[in-house]
Amino acid sequence: MPVNNQESANALPSDAESDGEFNALFAQMLVSAEVLDEQTINSTSRVVQKLGGDQSLFKILEKRGTLSRETFLDCVRSQQPDIPIGALLHQLGAITRGQWKQAEQLRSHSGNLGDIGQILVSKQMLREEQFTEVKAAYSGYQYEEPDIGDCDSVLLKSLPIRLCKLFGFLPIRRVDNGVVVAFESLDRGEARTEAAHCFKTNIEPVLCSGTTLRRAFAAYERQVAPKSEAEQLAAKEGSASAWVSNILKTGIELSASDIHVQPTSDGVRVRFRIDGALRDHQQLPLEQLDAMVSRLKIMAEANIAERRKHQDGRINFEDPETGGITELRASFFITINGEAVVLRVLRNDNRIVELKKLGMGDKILTLFRKEALEAPNGVIIVTGPTGSGKTSTLYSCVQHLNDDTTSIITAEDPVEYQVDGISQCSINAKLGRTYEDSLRFIVRQDPDVIVLGEIRDATSARSAIQASLTGHKVLTTFHAEDTIGTLLRLMYMDIEKFLIASTVSCVLAQRLVRKVCTKCAKQIKPKPSELKQLGWSLDSFHGGNFREGIGCEHCDFTGYKGRIAIFEVLILNAAVRDAILDSNNATDIRRTSQESAGLITLLEHGLVRASRGETSVKEVIRVLPRLSPPRPLMELIRLTGIR
Repeated sequence: MPVNNQESANALPSDAESDGEFNALFAQMLVSAEVLDEQTINSTSRVVQKLGGDQSLFKILEKRGTLSRETFLDCVRSQQPDIPIGALLHQLGAITRGQWKQAEQLRSHSGNLGDIGQILVSKQMLREEQFTEVKAAYSGYQYEEPDIGDCDSVLLKSLPIRLCKLFGFLPIRRVDNGVVVAFESLDRGEARTEAAHCFKTNIEPVLCSGTTLRRAFAAYERQVAPKSEAEQLAAKEGSASAWVSNILKTGIELSASDIHVQPTSDGVRVRFRIDGALRDHQQLPLEQLDAMVSRLKIMAEANIAERRKHQDGRINFEDPETGGITELRASFFITINGEAVVLRVLRNDNRIVELKKLGMGDKILTLFRKEALEAPNGVIIVTGPTGSGKTSTLYSCVQHLNDDTTSIITAEDPVEYQVDGISQCSINAKLGRTYEDSLRFIVRQDPDVIVLGEIRDATSARSAIQASLTGHKVLTTFHAEDTIGTLLRLMYMDIEKFLIASTVSCVLAQRLVRKVCTKCAKQIKPKPSELKQLGWSLDSFHGGNFREGIGCEHCDFTGYKGRIAIFEVLILNAAVRDAILDSNNATDIRRTSQESAGLITLLEHGLVRASRGETSVKEVIRVLPRLSPPRPLMELIRLTGIR
C-alpha cells in the first residue's frame, strides 16, 4: 500500500501557491474515480471562486449534499493523489491555513521533524481520532477505533500483550485471508513485520489512534489481572445501565442542578453541581465511558452512532425505587478524550417564588414593581449567566401580573413552569415554531403581557422590541454580565440606540450565591486582602454582621447550605435614556444610572446580604462582578432598605 513522503505530508502550501491548484487536483481525482461528472465539478468550482476565503471544493459539495465525507475519503484512499496532507485537512475543513502555518512554525522552532499531527493534537487544533482518520485515507489504509470488546479473545491470548504495546498494534479479528490488525502507525515497517511473524499469516492493517490502543491495552490487563472482592462485585453490578442509573439517582437525591460526566486521559470524572459549585462524586474506569455515553444517548433519544458532532436531548428518568420521574436536559460534547456529558436537572417540583420573597430588599422591590412591572408597556429583561435563576425570577414576575383582568401569553424553549390562567407555547424549530413565527400569532391573540423565553440573537431581540412598540409589555431573559452590559450587548447586536432607549423599561441582573450554613456559622471580620479586592477602606464595612461557615455534617463540611439571589435593578429613566443615546461607554452609563436611577450594583447588593450573615465575603468575591468600587456599607443599607 503506498505511503506518501513524510516531509510532503507535513508541508502546507505557501501563500504563493493557489488554493485553486489543489481544488483542481481534487476535482481531477473525483472525476477520474467517476464519483462526480465534469459538469458538477465545473459549476462547483465557479462557486468556490466566487466565495473565496477559506472555502474548499469539498465543503461546497458537502453543503450541497452532492458528496459525503466518507465517499471523499474513500476516493482519496483509492486514488492516492500526490498532495500534501495539509491540503487534504484544509479541504475537509478540519484546519484553517493559519492553524497549519502555526503548527509548522512550532515544529520548526522545536527542531522536531516527526509527525506534525502530534503538534496539531497537542495544541487541540485537531482531535487525535480525527487526524488518524484522515491520515489513514491519505496513506491508503482503512480506519477503525476498536474497543477491547470488539477484539477476538483467542487472538489476544495467543501473544504477549507487552509485545503489542512495544510495537503499537492490536489484533482485532480473523478474516478469510488473514488477520485484521490495528496499528498506531505504519511509518515503521517493523511493527507490521512483527505482527505477521506472530500470527504466521497475511496481515490486513488498519490505522487507529494511540489513545484507543492504550485504552484497549489497559482494559485487557484489568480483565486478566486477579480481581479483589470489591472489584468482582463492581464487575457484576457495574453495567453501563447500572452506572448511569446510580449516578442519576444520586445526583437527584443530592439536589444537584447539573451532573457532569467528563472523560480525562486516565478515567471518567463524575461531578455534581450543588449550590452552584461543582463537587467530585466518583472516578470511573475509562473503558466505561463509551457504554455510559451510549446508554445516556439512548435515554435522550440521541444518535448513538454519531461520535463526531455535538448533540443534545431530553431524558425522563424514573427512579426505580420511588417511581418518581425527573426530567433532565442532556448535552453531549466532543472532546479530545471522548464525549463529555452534562445533564441539567429540571425539577418538576419547583414552586414559583413570590416576588416579595426573592430577597431584593424593600426599596428595590418597590421601585421594580411600580416603575417596571406595573408600567403599561416596555421590555423588562432579566439577565445573567446560565444557572443564575433567571427563569425563576421571570415566573415570579409573571405570577405577580397574573390576574383575571390580564391576558398573558408565552413563547418558551421549553416551558419550564406550568401556570394556570396563562397561555404557554413551547418553541419547536423542527416544526417551524420559532420565536419570530410565534410572535406574529401571539399579537393576534389580544395579549396584555408577552413572555419570550430568551433573547438569543439580533432577530429575537428585534422581535421583543417590535412587540413592545405595538403597545405590549414584554418580559424576557438574556445572557449578559450585568445591567449595563445588557444594554451594550444589544447595541453590539446592531439594535439602534433609540429603539433600546425608547422600549426597554427595566433590566434586572442577578446571580445566585451560596448561603452560609446556619448550623456552623461563626462571626468574622473581613480580611484586609478581601477589602482590597473589593475596593473598600477599613471603615467602609462597619455596621455589618459578617459570618462564615466552618463546616459540619449538615452542610457536608462546605460551610454553605442552599443559595440566595443577588439582584441589580436598572430602571431606565430620562437621564439613563439620554446617556444611552449619547455614549457607548459603560462607565458613563453606570455612573448616570447610580446617580439618577438609584442603581445598586450586584457587588453592592451582595455585600449588603453578606453584612447580614446570609452569605460570606469570600462568596461575594468569587461570584459577583467587580466593575466599580462599592459605596460604604451604611449608605448601601439605606439605599436598599435591607436591615
